[in-house]
Amino acid sequence: MRRLWLIFTQAVTISVAALFVVGALKPEWLHRNGLAASSTVTIVEAPAAASLAASQTGAQSPVSYASAAQRALPAVVHIYTRQTAKVPDHPLMNDPIFRHFFSTPERTGLGSGVVIDPQGFVLTNNHVIENADEIEAVLNDGRKFEARLIGRDPETDLAVLRLANASSLPAIAFAPADSLAVGDVVLAIGNPFGIGQTVTMGIASALGRNHLGINTFENFIQTDAAINPGNSGGALIDGAGRLVGINTAIYSRESPTRNAGSPSGGGLGIGFAIPVSIARKVLEQIIANGEVVRGWVGVEMREITPELAESFDLGSKHGVLIYSVFNGSPADKSGIQPGDVLLAVDGQEVLVPRDMLDLVASLPPGQVATFRLLRNSKKIELKIPVGRRPTPLATR
Repeated sequence: MRRLWLIFTQAVTISVAALFVVGALKPEWLHRNGLAASSTVTIVEAPAAASLAASQTGAQSPVSYASAAQRALPAVVHIYTRQTAKVPDHPLMNDPIFRHFFSTPERTGLGSGVVIDPQGFVLTNNHVIENADEIEAVLNDGRKFEARLIGRDPETDLAVLRLANASSLPAIAFAPADSLAVGDVVLAIGNPFGIGQTVTMGIASALGRNHLGINTFENFIQTDAAINPGNSGGALIDGAGRLVGINTAIYSRESPTRNAGSPSGGGLGIGFAIPVSIARKVLEQIIANGEVVRGWVGVEMREITPELAESFDLGSKHGVLIYSVFNGSPADKSGIQPGDVLLAVDGQEVLVPRDMLDLVASLPPGQVATFRLLRNSKKIELKIPVGRRPTPLATR
């Protein structure tokens, strides 16, 4: 037994010595036999962007939207507002020492805006700057400008600012009206939660959204690009970097729709933007006149439901029902009565209340419009001089 043990230990010693010598002089022998060995890694490098794009012939959309974002980013600004809260008058507020220790409280807000002219005109949402005492705009490159309100339109939630002492600013390019289609890729640019300029991507989920209770005149683009508080007034651009809308509102659990500047909560993947076609018309009127002027005749309308048709004994369900008429309004003076059914304005058919609202609002005050009505199952026509739509109050 002792002899066998000596033979075993000698064999182990010789084997270990042999492995040591081979590992030191010929390590590749060990690798070939599946034993420990050093390994080398080959890194596969991706082709350059130009080569990759060239290799993907027939692709419908670009690999990256960096070029689109780079075109629009310099034209999107951060907007900071400051409002002095109203406090009851008190004799002590006239004392400088008292004011030093008990200063008047202030409210601050944030949002976004879009430079639409090199001379410093900025388009944003009305709710971003409403009732602000001071407005400051910060460009993407860090430059700061004091902003002055040129005009606003609460009924579309748009406003135009002018940056003081600004010139040669980067301005965004407007996409042609009605160039956006459902399914097109869109990018939302803004300052969500004040963290800094941010680009998010989605698609145009739907067009012409209305009956949302956000504005009087609604024709929203719906998108799933992430929009959060602070995005209000920012740019919604297409894949070419052109402005297609102004980000305005989000859908949330707390409230079905809220403006994107609301501090409470984020959205649920549903955002709304004002299309560039509406924004451009409002912008041009505000710059020219300081406000938006719309036509008005002074009626309240209802869509004709089976219940209303039965209640007013209407023989037809076409058109919209004149539910009430404001005293002293152009409609009242021209003979329109509650219970009349409006069929057309200047020959253009009216199917829903929105049609009548848009048609009349587009008419200049003073113009005489022809209203085709249905009264007691008989068609009549009335000539109505269009009045001026009253401007809403500053507070929403």
